[in-house]
Amino acid sequence: MKKILLVFLFSSLYSQAQESIQAKLLDSISKEPIPYATISINENSGVISNENGDFSIYLSEKASKTDSLKIRSLGYETKQILIETFQDSIVLLSQTSIELDEVLVSNKNYSTEEIIDKIKENLEKNYNRSPIKSRLFYRSSNFNRVTKSDVDIKKTSIPELNQQLVDSVVTAMPKNADDHTEILADVYGKSGLEDSQKLDIIKASHLYDKSNEVTFEFYEEKFNNIIKKHVKRDSYFKIKSGFFGTKQDIDSTFFNDLDNDKSDQTQAMIEAKKKKEKERKADFLKYRKSDIADIQSNSFVFEDSDFNFLEKSNRYEFKLEDYSFLNDEFVYKISFTPKRSEDFQGVIYVSTNGFAIVRLDYENVNPLKKFSMFGVSYKHYHKKGTIIYDKNDNNTYDLRYADVENGTTFEIERPLKIIEKNKNTRGRRKQNELSSDIHFKVGNTEINKLIIFENEAITDAEFDDFIEKPDVKPAYLPEYDPEFWKGYNVIEPNQAIKDFKSLE
Repeated sequence: MKKILLVFLFSSLYSQAQESIQAKLLDSISKEPIPYATISINENSGVISNENGDFSIYLSEKASKTDSLKIRSLGYETKQILIETFQDSIVLLSQTSIELDEVLVSNKNYSTEEIIDKIKENLEKNYNRSPIKSRLFYRSSNFNRVTKSDVDIKKTSIPELNQQLVDSVVTAMPKNADDHTEILADVYGKSGLEDSQKLDIIKASHLYDKSNEVTFEFYEEKFNNIIKKHVKRDSYFKIKSGFFGTKQDIDSTFFNDLDNDKSDQTQAMIEAKKKKEKERKADFLKYRKSDIADIQSNSFVFEDSDFNFLEKSNRYEFKLEDYSFLNDEFVYKISFTPKRSEDFQGVIYVSTNGFAIVRLDYENVNPLKKFSMFGVSYKHYHKKGTIIYDKNDNNTYDLRYADVENGTTFEIERPLKIIEKNKNTRGRRKQNELSSDIHFKVGNTEINKLIIFENEAITDAEFDDFIEKPDVKPAYLPEYDPEFWKGYNVIEPNQAIKDFKSLE
C-alpha cells in the first residue's frame, strides 16, 4: 500500500513538474548562449529560444514514453530528448561539421552570383502568398531617454504660468520611461498585408510605470485650471515658433464643467469613460494589427521593404562564407555588404535545394533617415534584426520568427510663443502671451519580436466569415509577473523585462 501511495505521489509531482519545460541552450564548447533555436514536441509546433538561449515550452498533453523534445538550431546537430527523462536546466548543443562533398551530392557547385540569380528566379514561388490563420505571440519594448529638457520663460502675462511652475513640470518629467506590450493572438489573412488581415487577440499585457501617468494628470489639471481662470471661452491661440505659426481654436467643451451641475457632470463623465474605454479597445486592436503587419512585411519577400540586396544585387558584394545545416536541410551561408551607399549589410542562409532564403541577419551601415532644419532634427541611426522562415507541408515557406531593433533621436531647440487672441473684445485682440525658448532631446530604442507557433491554410470564405471583435484591453502589470502567461507558449522575457518594476 505504501509503495502504491509513493508511486502515485511521485507521478503527481512528476506530472506537475513537467507541465512546462524551461532550460537554457549553450554551445557545448564555448558555453555561449544559442539564440533562435527551434524547440518542439516531436514534430508539432513549438517555441524559439530568446537572445540569451532561454526557452519555455508547455506540454499540450501528458508526457508519454514516445514524446520527445526536439531542438534544432543553425549550425548545430539536432538533439532529441525524451520528455520523461528531461531534467537539465542547461542543454548543450554540438556544432555540425559539414564537408563540401555532402552538400554537392545532389547540387551543382554554384558560384555566389549563380546562387543569387537562383534566389531571384524562385522568390515568387518559394514563399506562401495564400491566406492563413496564424497563432502568434508579439512583444514590443520601448526605451525612452530624455537627455535634454530646458524651458526658459522669457515673458508671461499670466502670473501662475511662471518659470517656477515650468521648472517643476520639467523636473517631474520622467527622464527614463520603459514599457513592454505583449499579445497572444490569431491572425487571419495574407502575411504582411494589413488590409488583407484580421486580428483576434486572445490575451494581452502592458508592463509600464503608471506613476508617470499620475504625474502628468496632476499637472494637466493644474494647467487646465489656470487656463480656465485667465482665458476667455471664445478666444483662440496663436502658436508661433520663429517664422512659423498656426491658429488653434479652443474646444467649446473645455469650459462645460463650469456650467453643468454635479449630476450632469457625473453622467457625462460616465458616458465619456465608456466611450473612451470602447475606443481604447478598438485602437489597441487596430495598432497591434498594424504593428504585426509591419514586422511581417519587413522582409526581402516584399518589394517595398528596406532590403534591396536582391532587386539591386549589382550594388552589393556577396561572399560564400560557409555551408551549414538548418531544419534538416543544407544551406549556403552568404554575406552581403554594400559596394557604395546602400544602407544594409548582413548574412543570408539559402536552401541548397530550392534556393529559398530561410534566414536573414541584417544591420544598417548608414543612417536610414536624417533631418535637421530650423532647430528641429531627427535621426534614424540604428536598425538590426533577424528573420527566419520555415518550410510548410506544401513545400513553400512561412514566416516563423522576426525581430527588429530601431534606434532614433529627436531634438528641438527653438523659440516658442503662445498668444491668446479674441476678436469679440474691444480694442486689441491680444489678451495674453507666453514667450519661451525650449530645448528637448529624446532618444528612443524600440525592440519588436514576433514568433509564429503554427499556421493553418484557410479559404477566402473563412477569412470573410471571421469578424473582428475589439473587446480586449491589455492587463496592466506594474512589474514582471511570471504567472501571467502560465499555460501559454511565448518568447521567454529578457533580463530587462524580468527586472522591471514600477516606482509607485
